Amino acid sequence: VQLQASGGGFAQPGGSLRLSCVASGFPFEDYVIGWFRQVPGKGQEGVACIGISDWSTYYGIPVKGRFTISRNNAENTVYLQMNNLKPEDTAVYYCAAGLVARTWHDPDEYTYWGRGTQVTVSS
Repeated sequence: VQLQASGGGFAQPGGSLRLSCVASGFPFEDYVIGWFRQVPGKGQEGVACIGISDWSTYYGIPVKGRFTISRNNAENTVYLQMNNLKPEDTAVYYCAAGLVARTWHDPDEYTYWGRGTQVTVSS
């Protein structure tokens, strides 16, 4: 099982980045996929989640209206388009997969985790 996140980097406030998460080793189309972020000294924060059959999407309040999550089951990939970035978006971003996510922003709901990708927003 592998989840490989990429696309992080440096952006100026107001800029954009697109993160990708490529999955392998499990039936991707049967899993809810979430993005989380973490800064040193704090717990993981749920950023966004996309469902299975109806591809319902959920967003954390700090990113709602700026970030968009999408998935391509044919390519086993989930994307996180991040627009109008702010310095407080600076964090390591992780993608995770779970069979169900009754509380989508709870990290314990997810079974598989990828290594993070660093996002830094600064002028």
